[in-house]
Amino acid sequence: MTNSSSFPKRSTSVIVQNFSPFGNKLIQAGYVNPEQMKQAMVESRSSGRPLTEILESLTGRQLPPDLLRQYKKQQLFELKILFGVESLDPEITDVPVNQLGELIDTLIPIDICRRYRLVPLSKNDTQPPSVLIAMVNPDDLEALDDLNRILRPQGLALQRMVITREDYENLITKYLDEEAERLEKREREKQTDVSGILDELNIESLEDAPEEGEDLKEGEESSAPIINLVNRILIKALQEGASDIHVEPQEETLRVRFRKDGVLQQAFDPLPKQIIPAVTARFKVISDLDIAERRQAQDGRIRRMFNGRKIDFRVSTLPSRYGEKVVLRILDNSATQLGLDKLITNPDSLALVREMASRPFGLILVTGPTGSGKSTTLYSVLAERNDPGVNISTVEDPIEYTLGGITQVQVIREKGLDFATTLRAFLRQDPDVILVGETRDKETAKTAIEAALTGHLVLTTLHTNDAAGAIARLDEMGVEPFMVSGALIGVLAQRLMRRVCVDCRIPYTPTPEELARFGLTASGDVDLLIYKANTIPPAERITNDRNICKTCKGVGYKGRVGVYEVLKVTENLQLLISQGAPTERIKEAAVEEGMITLLAYSLQLVREGRTTLEEVERVTFTDSGLEAELKAKRKSALTCRVCDAGLQQEWIECPYCLTPRFSE
Repeated sequence: MTNSSSFPKRSTSVIVQNFSPFGNKLIQAGYVNPEQMKQAMVESRSSGRPLTEILESLTGRQLPPDLLRQYKKQQLFELKILFGVESLDPEITDVPVNQLGELIDTLIPIDICRRYRLVPLSKNDTQPPSVLIAMVNPDDLEALDDLNRILRPQGLALQRMVITREDYENLITKYLDEEAERLEKREREKQTDVSGILDELNIESLEDAPEEGEDLKEGEESSAPIINLVNRILIKALQEGASDIHVEPQEETLRVRFRKDGVLQQAFDPLPKQIIPAVTARFKVISDLDIAERRQAQDGRIRRMFNGRKIDFRVSTLPSRYGEKVVLRILDNSATQLGLDKLITNPDSLALVREMASRPFGLILVTGPTGSGKSTTLYSVLAERNDPGVNISTVEDPIEYTLGGITQVQVIREKGLDFATTLRAFLRQDPDVILVGETRDKETAKTAIEAALTGHLVLTTLHTNDAAGAIARLDEMGVEPFMVSGALIGVLAQRLMRRVCVDCRIPYTPTPEELARFGLTASGDVDLLIYKANTIPPAERITNDRNICKTCKGVGYKGRVGVYEVLKVTENLQLLISQGAPTERIKEAAVEEGMITLLAYSLQLVREGRTTLEEVERVTFTDSGLEAELKAKRKSALTCRVCDAGLQQEWIECPYCLTPRFSE
């Protein structure tokens, strides 16, 4: 936008008295000369186009914001005098689009609004009740007749305001855009509505058809209702960005739930229990499982194309009391962007992980529960190390990402190709970096550590609660502590928390009691401004969908953010590991040396407005974890970290062993 100060200055005496104050201001600012101003005014009157639009077309320059604002003020003042009613400026008076939309849907039809260039603003509890309507031409007699014909039978009076044509067009465009989104949403819901399919089903004589289609297409219909039902379940999960599908037989119904942003949500109304065998059989057919085997758990896989993307579903079936439960993990690597800087928000933790990943050899462990993003983190490391001069090999079950330039191997246990066997084969192929998808047994763990000790960088995952717990987990597997201390570079523990929706989050200041629960007792935290999620109950989302946030659909959260705890193995930690120190002592030592714990990292995300205290409590908060962290902080300040002697506040080193004391 061009600033008025950049225009060449003209003599203030060059003012034509026939021009409006706005016109004189433009001439003074050097934006136009008197001839151009006169030409623009004539053209505006004859064509009906806005004067500002014609001026910008004539000069080839945009009007400065301050001049545009002045023009609008003058325009509204003139309209107010001309029509004798109050004027509306949406830049000053907020006009909720959802309120405007409700009035158009229920009172003043959109064709009336567009024909007479007007918008209903509000219904007021006056005597008699009235409707406030903003009109481009409040004196349009035909418009007034039509409005009164609509309002009088309902006992409503008409209140008028005047609005500029540009503001009218902006408001009506916002309504039309929102209405288009609503129609698109209804169409998507129609495509995944299963009520019609259930009506078609002959519950008493259900037969599953074994045909298998290769593509999932929105709106696709099949002659077999069960096939159509299963396809709609898969399509709806993909449309809503779910990570898992849970198909759960209950005593009287079949329940289908989706996991979105780490939380399970009801996907459909309960389905009749009579379709349980047919739905289960259909899922088993398309995932190449044995439909006759109903007493054993089975694992399979489905691959489909959806909107041009290749989607994999990892399928698990499990016999339960009322039938076989089917859980599908959705693997859509096209929806994930790899990169450590896209995952780790804390610069110190990011630098630490990158430094560990740049090592030529050693072992890096990534820990966390299922679905916490471990594979994404590992592949982000590989993406940064991926180079023509580096030989990278991975063994996984299943292969979740496709990365060009690396060798990826799928585990096939039936053929004897497991993690340990493949890892030994890798060592004969001169690898630089090795990724082992999962370490669950002693043989795989020992082979991985031997590879790390013999000149290879090995990345693998474990299932532990925190970073320090990984050492104890390796000890439980039977790996000797001296091998762990010699091979381990570091451990990265992680979780995923839901991001609070930035469009509808609610700011608030927590009480000192709330902060104290999370160990935030410093005076700087008492006045902390943080956010709560604006979560609307599911029933209200359906009945009042105009008033819900368009970004998060009333959930209050949209997307997820990673929480990381990076334990780098130092000489002190190597000594503790080789001595078989307990997990609590290792964690205390790591915190003393500056490790940011999962809890501390998540609380920082709260301070930054990325998530909420409720999410911290749901995902990372534990009393034991908080106690260990606070204990480590107290110890680092007032206790010698070598001889455990008590220290006074003013001492800078231990008087007994001369070890420097960490400051608070």
